Amino acid sequence: MALHFTSEQRLDETVLERAFALGDIPGFLWTPASASGSAPTPLILLGHPTLGLGRMYPRLVTRARHAAKDGFAAATIELPGSGDRPRRAALERARADLRRVLETGEPVGDEIIDALTLPLVDEAVPECRAALDALLALPEIGGPVGYSGGVISIGVRLAAVEPRIVAAGLFAGSFVPRATFDEARRVTVPLHVLLQWDDEGNDRQAALDLFDAFGSKEKSLHADMGGHTGVPQWAGDVAARFFTRHLGQPPAAPAGGTPLARRRGATPTGR
Repeated sequence: MALHFTSEQRLDETVLERAFALGDIPGFLWTPASASGSAPTPLILLGHPTLGLGRMYPRLVTRARHAAKDGFAAATIELPGSGDRPRRAALERARADLRRVLETGEPVGDEIIDALTLPLVDEAVPECRAALDALLALPEIGGPVGYSGGVISIGVRLAAVEPRIVAAGLFAGSFVPRATFDEARRVTVPLHVLLQWDDEGNDRQAALDLFDAFGSKEKSLHADMGGHTGVPQWAGDVAARFFTRHLGQPPAAPAGGTPLARRRGATPTGR
């Protein structure tokens, strides 16, 4: 798929934001001022939930600014069936089924989780790989590549099948199909997993079991007390140090401690 830039603006003197279309898929690319054809920068592919780029833009641009400060480009694309992209009837039915179950307080069964997640993963992962093809062809973008956040099942599949991704930061907190646990065993890149301990919509034990399933020799789990939207600032700072360590850039600040593995019922202070 061909990539065409549709607009650009400077957010400040250090970050260039360009909107693009990858075929009919909208996306954004943010590059630091240091990026050039003679000094290509590593890339972080930013994942996000299925709320649409319009609603997620403030959070995404904050993450992109943080990446640019550390010397990285960041990019994201709209997910299938989200934002202004055509709706997927099967996905809409699965979302309606999920809302109904959550409203009644019933447990969310594997059938709904599979219908909600697996078709999305099957479509989104090839699109993400096509985006990497196009973005890495730009003279100012080089390797290596990191993946950060979003629907965790998409991140697991990408980390398992895409050799250009050398490190992944994943957000626990979405429903995980059983098939994703099998794929997790194939993941070998360094991992940093963020878990909100009191996330009201997250199956904490499933998140811990998925962390156990990853085949990576280097993996850390950073757990903070609080709900889904209560991620503290320092958790982002620790995740940033993870990417500076693995994408080949000098750290912006001393690490200040070792990664937290797993500490049940406690509030981590750093990793």
